[in-house]
Amino acid sequence: MQHAAIYKAPWGNLYVQETNGHLQQIRTFSGTDSVSEPNSFLTAVFQQLDEYFAGKRQTFDLPLDLQGTEFQMQVWKLLKHIPYGKTLSYNQLATAYGNPKTIRAVAAANGANPILIVIPCHRVIGSNGQLVGYAGGMTAKKQLLLLEGALPPELF
Repeated sequence: MQHAAIYKAPWGNLYVQETNGHLQQIRTFSGTDSVSEPNSFLTAVFQQLDEYFAGKRQTFDLPLDLQGTEFQMQVWKLLKHIPYGKTLSYNQLATAYGNPKTIRAVAAANGANPILIVIPCHRVIGSNGQLVGYAGGMTAKKQLLLLEGALPPELF
């Protein structure tokens, strides 16, 4: 059974959905999503997000229910291994996948990540060190990377 609620992130509302005690989505709230009060599982998700935003958590311990192609699943698994406070370029991520020529496909899989923050696609940047694309928005990406110490605050 699915259940969804709104989490208030520092930059705006996030839609958080679980299915049978497994996290399925964290994405920007559209305003038309059907939500209710968080159940016990979502309350636990919100607690871990609160700890993350307070700088007290660097990894998440949540069961996930990922839906995607085999390729996407492999890329999302690689994303989970990017350490807190570090970044990789799309080229480095494609190389970690095993084929630098897959850079566009890796970027597309990164952009299709259904569970923002927990699967840290925000840690992927352009090869020139610039912040590029983020499903949660560039303001969110900057805030997440600043929170993690991956960007010098004087740049913003």
